[in-house]
Amino acid sequence: MNLYQRFDAAFLARRTAPALIRPGAEDWSFARLGAVTARMAGALTQLGVGPGDRVLAQVEKTPQAVALYLACLKIGAVYVPVNTAYTNAEVAYFLEDAEPALFVAAAPGETAAPTATLDADGGGSLPALAETAPPFEAVAPRGRDDAAAILYTSGTTGRAKGAVLTHGNLLSNAEALRASWGWRDDDALLHALPIFHVHGLFVALHCAFLAATPTVFLPRFDVASALRELPRCTVMMGVPTYYARLLADGAFDADACRTMRVFISGSAPLSARTFADFEQRAGLRILERYGMTETLMNTSNPLRGERVAGTVGFALPGVEARIADEDGAPLPAGTVGGIEVRGPNVFKGYWRMPEKTRAEFRADGFFVTGDMGTRDEEGRFRIVGRAKDFVISGGYNVYPSEVEALLDQLPEVAESAVFGVPHADFGEAVVAVVVADAPLPQARVDAFLKDKLARYKQPKRVLRVAQLPRNAMGKVRKNALRRDYRALFAEGGERRIL
Repeated sequence: MNLYQRFDAAFLARRTAPALIRPGAEDWSFARLGAVTARMAGALTQLGVGPGDRVLAQVEKTPQAVALYLACLKIGAVYVPVNTAYTNAEVAYFLEDAEPALFVAAAPGETAAPTATLDADGGGSLPALAETAPPFEAVAPRGRDDAAAILYTSGTTGRAKGAVLTHGNLLSNAEALRASWGWRDDDALLHALPIFHVHGLFVALHCAFLAATPTVFLPRFDVASALRELPRCTVMMGVPTYYARLLADGAFDADACRTMRVFISGSAPLSARTFADFEQRAGLRILERYGMTETLMNTSNPLRGERVAGTVGFALPGVEARIADEDGAPLPAGTVGGIEVRGPNVFKGYWRMPEKTRAEFRADGFFVTGDMGTRDEEGRFRIVGRAKDFVISGGYNVYPSEVEALLDQLPEVAESAVFGVPHADFGEAVVAVVVADAPLPQARVDAFLKDKLARYKQPKRVLRVAQLPRNAMGKVRKNALRRDYRALFAEGGERRIL
C-alpha cells in the first residue's frame, strides 16, 4: 500500500480539523492540506516526475514543503530532502548521486538538473504551477518494498550515503510509534524540528498524520514560542538541546506543562542531569527513544512504566534488537557490544552502494548499527557510544558516554564531550572538552573522578570551550573535535591549540 493512502483516509475523516497550526498565520485544515497536495502532485507530473523518480528538495519548513513531500508519495516518486544549511558545493554531490528528475530549491541556481523553486514564504515556481495544473486525484500504486524516500547520512566521515526507505518501512514504524506512545484522537503535537530529517519529517509528522491530529507547526525552535504554544499541546518531540533551553528559562514550570502528557527526546543522547532537572521542574519524565536514518526508530522507553535516565528503553513492537560481538554472536545481558536490529523498519539498502549494503547486514538479516550498547535482563537498552568513537588507551577500551555522564555531574559543567587523540605512549589519550560556567582546573576533575573511574578512563586533558560543535540535529561532531585536537600531545601541540 502507498503510505499516502493511509494518510488520505485519515484526512478525509477529519477534513475540517486543523492539520498545521501556524502561530500568526492562517491554519491549514486537513482538507486544505489534501487539496494542495493534489495540486502539487499535478505540478510534479507536468514537470515530468513519475513513479520511482527522485525529487531532491532543499527547502525551508513551510506547509507547502509538507505538501511537496506528500505529493511525492501520492505519485509514487522518491522524496530526497537535504539540509537547508548545505552549500552549493555540498548539494552538487547529492544532485550527482541521486540523479533527480527534479530539484526543488528555495531560489533559482545554476545546475544542470531540472529545477523548480519553493521559497521560505511558500511561493515560487512550483506553487505557481500547482495553482494552474490539474490536480492529481489518484494515488499511485506502491508496494511495501518500493522506495518512498532517500535520506543521506550526515557524511561527517567519508562519502555521504543515501539510505533508501520504503513505504513499508515508514508505515510500519509510524504504526509502532503510534501504538507505543498511545497516540490519542485529542492529541496536539508541538513541532519545532526541521523537516529534512527522520525525526521531524517521519517520526513527528507521521504520528500526527496517521491519526489526523493537529500539529502546531513552528518554523524553528525558540523558547518564547515553545512556552507560548505548550498550553494548547499534549505532545512535544525534540532534541536534548530544546529541553536544556526550556530549563534555562525561569518561566518554564509545571504550570507551563499543564496540558502535556509526554515529552519525547531523540537524535542525540539526553544527559542524566537534564532528565532529572526536567522532572523536578515540570513534574514529567522525558521519554527517550533510539533510532537512526537507516532504521527509523528501534527502541523506546515505555509510555507507562519506568523511564530510566540514560537508557533508550525496549525494542518497539515488531523490531528485534540484540547486543552482539564482532562476528554477530549474541552477548549476555550487561555485556558491551554492538547494537544490531532486524524488522520491517530497517531500510532497503544504500542508494547505488550494493557492496556497502551487504557489508552492513549479517547473514541472518540483522543490520549492524555501528552503535555500542548494553541490554539488561529486562531487555532495556543503553547506548555507550558509536563503535568508531570509543577510545583505546593503553590497550584498554574507554566508552566516552561513561566518562561524560560523570563529568556532567560537576556543578560547573553544562555539557561535555569525550574523545580520543593520538598519543605516543598510549596510542590514544582520553580528552574531554567541556562547556562550563566557571574555570575547571585539571586537578579538580582528577580529584572528582579519582574514586569513580579507573585511571585509564580519566581524561588526560580537560579543555573548556564556549560551545560544542554540533550537526543540524544536535549531535556533537566528535570527528571535528578529533580533527581540531589531534596534535594536542604532539611536540608543541598544546601551545598551538590553546
